[in-house]
Amino acid sequence: MEIVTLDLEGVLVPEIWIAFSEKTGIPELKRTTRDEPDYHKLMAYRINILREHNLKLKDIQDVIATIKPLEGAKDFLDELRELTQVIILSDTFSEFALPLMRQLGYPTIFCNSLKVSEDGMIEDVKMRIENGKFHAVDSLQKIGFRVFASGDSYNDLAMIHKADGGCLFRAPEKILEEEKNLHLVTEYDDLLGEIKAFING
Repeated sequence: MEIVTLDLEGVLVPEIWIAFSEKTGIPELKRTTRDEPDYHKLMAYRINILREHNLKLKDIQDVIATIKPLEGAKDFLDELRELTQVIILSDTFSEFALPLMRQLGYPTIFCNSLKVSEDGMIEDVKMRIENGKFHAVDSLQKIGFRVFASGDSYNDLAMIHKADGGCLFRAPEKILEEEKNLHLVTEYDDLLGEIKAFING
């Protein structure tokens, strides 16, 4: 039996931190996992900037409430879920994800959570498990699934390489140069075609 694992930000919805950067006018917050391979380093960098500007979880959630899925994402996901089971594997946080999941029809998502102070400041991240995307794919394979994985960032590479099939989706040039062996697609129809070929292969 086949199952598909997808990244969230950059694949189905816009990058949350980029949207927040644009709203706050803080360009340093545009840095994402497309730029920084070390997720803990990236989050420590973000939390320090939030602290410097006295920005709280609610400030981010208010911006998330205005974010819509990428054009075509909901239709793609609906069609994909008619073909096979889908799990979104994301390094985002449950405190961020709910409004986005509502707009996507509540697909299954495995993500992380935040440690938040009483005054609403983000203090730290609580990772469900280190390298969670890799371990999720590995565990699905161990219980008999053939896995197709797709994402756009450094933190997606481990799951794509571990999966039985997969591709990059709208990945930046830097990753394409480093991962020449991975196929790239940029449109949902093409991604759906890759998945159908995997299922039928």
